[in-house]
Amino acid sequence: MNKTVEVLPDQPALVARALELILSKLETAIEQRGQFTIALSGGSTPKPLYEAIATQKLPWEKIHIFWGDERYVAPDHPDSNELMTRRAWLDRIDIPAANIHPVPTLEANPELAAAKYEQHLKEFFNSSGVEFPSLDVVLLGMGDDAHTASLFPHTEALKVRDRLVTVSNKDGNPRISFTYPFINSGRSVIFLVAGANKRPALAQVFAPVADDFTYPSRLIRPQGELRWLLDAAAGLELQH
Repeated sequence: MNKTVEVLPDQPALVARALELILSKLETAIEQRGQFTIALSGGSTPKPLYEAIATQKLPWEKIHIFWGDERYVAPDHPDSNELMTRRAWLDRIDIPAANIHPVPTLEANPELAAAKYEQHLKEFFNSSGVEFPSLDVVLLGMGDDAHTASLFPHTEALKVRDRLVTVSNKDGNPRISFTYPFINSGRSVIFLVAGANKRPALAQVFAPVADDFTYPSRLIRPQGELRWLLDAAAGLELQH
């Protein structure tokens, strides 16, 4: 694992750096493999990044969009990560509908939705199931409890190692999430973390010793590169 930590002056600088990295990964992926695959995160931090990507002139027909996690709500629900992304980015560009791969959240139950998304991923990547497929970029955020995607502390989802997608739970509400081994199969995993409220969690995630199941972001140790992009408020104690 190749790990890099960058502390940027503020959120606009964080977004600018993330955009720069993604465009670089995109160019390399299309050059080498003819397409670019990215898994998105929800939340407020990446929204301006998505708005910035929407202004770029890119070969949209070669770009495929996935989501690392999703609340189990309808696609037009205010809490939907898909809805946020469509408004900020996807509805503003001319991308083929087939290149957008949302989590199916209208199934009979979350378990069926997770299984369906996993099957879709396997078919897209032509994965035999022995080795996990590799996304070019997996974007992640981190909560002040050190959760990432929808992998929350001390939940059963953290124990799932043999699947790409699982069902998680937050305050009794089901979520669909990539498993940490699938995230770890990514070529480049990029955390975007902003705000002083994240400092205590970051201290534990970066500590030499701490419990992975209490601080789930510690489980993200990709086979490719791992990049932490922090704004100054989040990364203050890491600058020294």
